[in-house]
Amino acid sequence: MKYVYNTQGTCSRQILLDVEDGIVKEVQFAGGCHGNLQGIGRLVSGMKVEDVINRLEGVNCNGKGTSCPDQLAKALRSIPTE
Repeated sequence: MKYVYNTQGTCSRQILLDVEDGIVKEVQFAGGCHGNLQGIGRLVSGMKVEDVINRLEGVNCNGKGTSCPDQLAKALRSIPTE
C-alpha cells in the first residue's frame, strides 16, 4: 500500500512509501540530499518495517533533534498495522 508522509524539521519535504505485509517495498524522498536519500531508500527496500524503525529511529542531523532517516522511522510508525 502506498503512503505519503510530510516530514518536519528536515531538508526533505515528503516521504513516499510503498509497504506490503510489513515489508518496505519502496521509499522515495522529495527534497533533501538526493544521493544520500536515494541510497537510504535502496538500503531499506525489502526490509521489515520494524527493522527499519529500530535502525533509523533517533538519528540526529546537526542537532535538529531529527533527520531524514529518523523521519522515515516516524513515517513507518504512522502506518496503520493490519
